[in-house]
Amino acid sequence: MSGAFAAEVTVSDARRYASLGAVAVRNRRLVLLWLRRQALRLANAHGDRAALEREALRLPTADVRAVLFHGTDAPESLRCWATDAYRQDEAIRTLEAGLPLRFTVADPAVGLRVTLAGWHTAPAVPP
Repeated sequence: MSGAFAAEVTVSDARRYASLGAVAVRNRRLVLLWLRRQALRLANAHGDRAALEREALRLPTADVRAVLFHGTDAPESLRCWATDAYRQDEAIRTLEAGLPLRFTVADPAVGLRVTLAGWHTAPAVPP
């Protein structure tokens, strides 16, 4: 499947929703690569308040802002998704089929949900 792809990481609770960052790329492999990178960044920032503060000062535009998780379930789920070959194969097959990719983790301590999503965008129609 050719054309453009997009990816976004969002955070929500029962009342609010916000984008942590998004990217537009030229193929599905780049979508998956970007989402994996963001999952690992979010997981690795868990419990490191100093890193979160440093990141706020020098955040690359292509990376998402980190969130403060209150438990270890969400960071471990993100890390598992990003590093498990079976899950990554499943993710690329989803994108190859033209379906949107979505992976959500929850931090039950505070009701926080982080969602990683990627999808094929419609190619531009020539004038």
